[in-house]
Amino acid sequence: NFMNWIYRDKEILSKDDFPEGTYGFVYKITHTPSGKSYLGKKVLIHNKKTKLTKKDLLMYEGVQGRKPTYKIVQKDSNWKSYYGSNKPLLELVQTESLENFKREILILCTTKKQLTYYETQALFTYRVLEEDNKWFNDNILGKFFRKDFEE
Repeated sequence: NFMNWIYRDKEILSKDDFPEGTYGFVYKITHTPSGKSYLGKKVLIHNKKTKLTKKDLLMYEGVQGRKPTYKIVQKDSNWKSYYGSNKPLLELVQTESLENFKREILILCTTKKQLTYYETQALFTYRVLEEDNKWFNDNILGKFFRKDFEE
């Protein structure tokens, strides 16, 4: 079981609750007892490359030029039950009641690049590395780390 995502004060129950063309979202998960939050991004659909089967390749029989070797298969991500990738946060999710967590969607995005941009912008705007008692995040883009800001 899990707590639903909230976007603009509405509960998001299914993919149909997102505007058409939504690729993913920037989110904030708050552990309400401590007031500590985690900021991240999540895609709604994973695009996975899979090797073409012999059956798939038959469709290209007689076609000139180079034949493709893979196809893109779309698969739903686990966004509905997702609680981030941060280990300390996930340990709390495992051990505490899910009612202790608030899951908010901050920004909807239509492309992968937009998603990374807005997540990074939010991480800097909220100063997640400088205010360590408020945030679980410990790095931005694997390039800027909390430890670099500790005195």
